[in-house]
Amino acid sequence: MSSTDRDVDHALAYPEPPASPLWHRHSVKARPLTPDQQRRNRELLDIAQRTTRPRSPRPTETLAEAS
Repeated sequence: MSSTDRDVDHALAYPEPPASPLWHRHSVKARPLTPDQQRRNRELLDIAQRTTRPRSPRPTETLAEAS
């Protein structure tokens, strides 16, 4: 194997497939959020960032002790 064979990224050797037609939207643009909706989103984001998520309980025994 020559050095040029090793240096070639074969993933780049072929062109990308065409983009899905589902990725292109020609519909109506989304409405901007109202100030009340923006405020509510900010409040929910603030709450979510401040609270901790509960962790799943872990068994107190190790796998070796359980056998």
